[in-house]
Order: sequence, then structure tokens, then C-alpha cells
Amino acid sequence: MSKIRPMTAVEKILARASGKESVSPGDIVFPDPEVIMIHDALVLPSKHELDSLGIDRLYDPSRVVVVTDHEVLYTCARAAEIGATVREAVRDWKVEQFYDVGQGGHGHIFLDERGIILPGMFVFDNDRHCTTHGSIGAFALRAGGEITRVLATGTLWTQIPKSIRMTMTGKLKPGVFARDVGFQMAKDLKAGGAYGVDMDYRVLELTGPGLDQFNWDGRVALTTSPTEVRAIGVFIPPSEEMLAQIRAIAKKPFEPVYSDPDAEYDADLTIDLGNVEPQVALTGGAANGVDVSEVVGTPINHAFIGSCGSGKWEDLEIAASVLKDNHIAPGVRMFIVPGTEDSNKRLRKEGLLDIFYDAGAMMLPPGCGPCNAGNMGPVHTGEVSISTASTNLHGDMGEEGCELFLASPATVAASAITGKVTDPRSNDAVVKFSEEHQR
Repeated sequence: MSKIRPMTAVEKILARASGKESVSPGDIVFPDPEVIMIHDALVLPSKHELDSLGIDRLYDPSRVVVVTDHEVLYTCARAAEIGATVREAVRDWKVEQFYDVGQGGHGHIFLDERGIILPGMFVFDNDRHCTTHGSIGAFALRAGGEITRVLATGTLWTQIPKSIRMTMTGKLKPGVFARDVGFQMAKDLKAGGAYGVDMDYRVLELTGPGLDQFNWDGRVALTTSPTEVRAIGVFIPPSEEMLAQIRAIAKKPFEPVYSDPDAEYDADLTIDLGNVEPQVALTGGAANGVDVSEVVGTPINHAFIGSCGSGKWEDLEIAASVLKDNHIAPGVRMFIVPGTEDSNKRLRKEGLLDIFYDAGAMMLPPGCGPCNAGNMGPVHTGEVSISTASTNLHGDMGEEGCELFLASPATVAASAITGKVTDPRSNDAVVKFSEEHQR
């Protein structure tokens, strides 16, 4: 009897989903997803393709989750028409798990918060920022336009990826948050970066004692940026604290997965969190991070807090702590986008909504917000935006010719008050929040 090779957590998840005892990097499998997630922007292209092929039913509608998070505030008649067509497609497909406008929020956040996606699950998703599900110990694989094939057949050929392990050590400095760490990782992991590794079609597995400083919300922020350096996934082994929270909301039993102690990794890396400074990612990619000191004083016109990377409750708390008893600088327009409807309701209950309004910020409904091509709160040519968006490629939030800086919620909020890029450590509220909340 042959011995089963030691496997990483993601290899185990894919092996289980493929009905195999063991898999190795490079193997081709056809995994069986427990959830197939598609957002509103891909529903119509998928519907048209299925119709053109004469396919009028999905392989298994019970596994499909459709989420409206890209176009949640109709700003023109065409947008309303598309929304109506999405609802029609969902009815035709007989999909029961449909979260329309006002019902869920951002699919990369609320599906975990409501116990629909769980630790150990394998998921097919149409969007590259599905790496966020790794924050709870699940593995979601981006199918992109191939999501149509998954809808029709239930699977898609998949190559087992290699994994790179990153051990976190050290303690965060006051004013440094999970999103800063994410930008630092992306900067050092990119081609030509400090680590000298190839992240293309790799899974980044985070481990080590430094992880204990990040709660659920912080772990989501950690998993966002590595996809910008072509990582296919991020995996964080769930702690007992995380598992207790998830069991309280889980829709069904689940089995968390952990890497074998002697599993093989493509590379073993270390990051000392004590060396991380507040980061600002310059226009063109989340891996273009620089220490905030390099851009301090740059005038801004636009600020935005939200997106799948920083739309969690803690992100909103950080922003509120900075904005309380302050006001947005003249000439700056600021948008707050809660990640989920549940967080949106909590804002009202706990008084944070008043803080945002009193500061002069504008509230947008839960979803992608300006991050979706600037369809809400766009940026004009020549303007400078600082935001917590998940990506900042040219034209991502409106017109070409504008600067799109990415930063932590603390840096964005502090900058919105001063009207220029600001080191968050110069804000007493940021330092106090760090000291009270960071572990």
C-alpha cells in the first residue's frame, strides 16, 4: 500500500473536491465545487453564451449563488434594464440563492459572514478577488469567463497549484494595519521584488505567530493584494477563535483543513511585521507600494473607504474613529461603502453613520462602490484619489489620467481630513485605535 504524500491545505481541499486521496502540483483535476459564485456583471454574458449553445438549464442550480454587488445604485436607465435582465436570468436558471440589491452586499465578504462559504470548502468564482475566502480557510478559484462552463457542467479542468509559505513574525507598530501588510507583501512578492519568487499561479499560505494579531476582518484585508502579483489564491489556516465564530453562523457542518507539517512548498518566506510602515500603493497596481513618507503632502480630491479588501466592520470603525469630531477638507469628496448590509445596519445602531455624515462623507450602498469602474463616485482626469479599493489600474475608478492611490482605512481617513496624503501616525485617533484594538 503506497503512502499518501504530505500535502498543503489547498492540495487537500482540491484532492477532496476531486475525489482523490492525493494530488501533486501540476496534476489536472476536475474539482466538484460546493459553491459557484457569479456576480451581476457576468450574469448576462454567461446567459447569452448558454443561450447560444442551446443550454437552458444549469448543471446544479442549488450550488449557484448570484450576487448583485457591482451595479447596486442604478444611475441610468440602461443600468436598471441590465438589473431587470439579471433577475430574469436568475428566474430562468431556477437559482434560489440570489442576493439582489439591498440583500447581501459584496459577495467576497458577506457569503463568509453568513456561513454560506465555510472553511475547507472549494469554490468556483468568476472574480479574481475571490482570494478573500482564504481568510477563513476556504479555497476559491477564479474561473473568469469560464464560469459559464462551470454553470453548464459543474466543473472546470484545474491544475493543482504550487504553494508558497510565508511565516509572519514580529509585532505591528501603532498606525500600521492589515492592509499595509498586504501592500508590503505584494510589493515584495512581485517580479523583481525583495523575495525573488515567481507568484504566477501560486497559492500564498500565511502562517506564524504574527497572524495572531489579525482578527477575521484583518485577515480579509491580508488576502486581497496578493492576487495583484498573479497569486491564484491566499490561504490562512483558521484559528480556534475563528472557528468558534464561524460555527455560530454556519449553514451546515464543515471540516477545516490544515497543511501537513512535512508538506512541500515552492518557497519558504518570512515577513517581520515590525518592519512594516504605513503604505501607499501608487497608480498601476497594488504592488506599487511605497512608504507613506514618500508621498506625504500630495493634494487629494477624492477619498473612498470600502471594497472587498476594506469594507469590513473594523475598517469602518477605524474610519469613524478618525473622522469623529472632524470634517472632510474643502475640495475633497469622500465616499463610505460598507461591505455588507449587515454592517450597514450596524452603522445605524452604533452611531457610526452620524459620525460619517457629520464629517461630510457620502454614504453609498453596500457593494463595490467606485472600485467598479467609478460607476458611483468616479474620479476625473487630473484628480488624485486615495482609497481602500482592491485595485488601482489606470481607469479603474473613472477616467484615464488620474492618480489612484491605495492605502489603509486609517491613512485614507486621515488624508480626507487634511486634504493631502497624510501619515496616519500623525493622527492621535489612529494611534489610540491601534493601541486599543491591535493584539
